[in-house]
Amino acid sequence: MEVAYPIILTQSQVQTMALDIDRHFRRNDIKRYAMQCGLAGLVVLILLLVLDAVTQTVLIAAIGASAFIAFAVPRSLHSAPRNLIGGYVVGILAGALMGTINTMIDVSPGYDHAIMVICGAIAISIAMFTMVVTRTEHPPAAALAIGLVLNEWSLLTLFVVLMGVIGLSLIKQLVLPALLDLI
Repeated sequence: MEVAYPIILTQSQVQTMALDIDRHFRRNDIKRYAMQCGLAGLVVLILLLVLDAVTQTVLIAAIGASAFIAFAVPRSLHSAPRNLIGGYVVGILAGALMGTINTMIDVSPGYDHAIMVICGAIAISIAMFTMVVTRTEHPPAAALAIGLVLNEWSLLTLFVVLMGVIGLSLIKQLVLPALLDLI
């Protein structure tokens, strides 16, 4: 029989953990943090209201992760317009290519799921390779590539997602002077 021992922390360990949390709020005004997070939420709300009317929510969910990057670390490489927009262009192309190939492959019903999974994995690989080579790395856009393989989509879907990301990038650039890197 194993005996469970309680975890005992020293007072300095507890203070260190508390300082790690509080340190960020001491350096910057908490109102700015709340403003940036609220602004990201507002931008996503507007984009979802527009985009959800014409496309599947699962395919635009990556925009939420992009909003986090754009507003939590607005000066990071992955938040730059080249990476946001370029990454989505690459993700859309890789996902659309492998999604189309997936639908063209005619296999017996027992193997269609396996083919879809393989095409999804290849879409991620293509997107990742192309983003790295073209210096347009944006992880949420790579997620979109696999989403396009696993879900139905139309050209309108691709257009709407791309317009949403362009809108996100433009809004972030407009308010960039007022934004801080939160992490």
